[in-house]
Amino acid sequence: MTVFSSKPTLTGDLVALRPVTEDDVPALLPLFEDAEVARLTGSHTHFDEPALRRWYGSRGATDDRLDLAVVERATGRVIGEAVLNEWDPGNESCAFRIAFVPDAVGRGLGTEATRLIVGHAFGALGLHRVWLEVYAFNPRARRAYEKAGFRPEGVLRDALLWEGERVDATVMSVLAPEWSGQAAGPSGPAPSSAAG
Repeated sequence: MTVFSSKPTLTGDLVALRPVTEDDVPALLPLFEDAEVARLTGSHTHFDEPALRRWYGSRGATDDRLDLAVVERATGRVIGEAVLNEWDPGNESCAFRIAFVPDAVGRGLGTEATRLIVGHAFGALGLHRVWLEVYAFNPRARRAYEKAGFRPEGVLRDALLWEGERVDATVMSVLAPEWSGQAAGPSGPAPSSAAG
């Protein structure tokens, strides 16, 4: 039993995060088919639907990471994913990533989803550090991460080669004492959580 064995549902005002399943693949396909999403996430890999079904169908059985579907509460539509991965139990740390289908960007949904899953990492899982990387050509994401409490730590120079251009990545993190110092997160009261 590890901290990632339990697959929770986290509920906010705009979005709910719940365990992702194979049935979510049709809704998530635009995420993997959009050229701009691929660029912003630095993904060189093309994923076909059968491979995605196998991957998402196996997420419930993993105990070393947490993959959650982001559901827009107003519509009930799956609009993206939020993930805690690269777990380092000895140092109480993990990485975070989030990605949305193209038409769900720019409405504050990602900010709330980030606060929900990072709040879960600190409040329920007892982690000390959550970190991420953001590419230099994605200032919008960097601003969103800063708004959620992440701070820049350093630059990975030329970390990505994208269509002949070498792009830096900024490592950002937030620590548990910083998070708790934000009075249960930047959005106010702690989100509700239920075991899934």
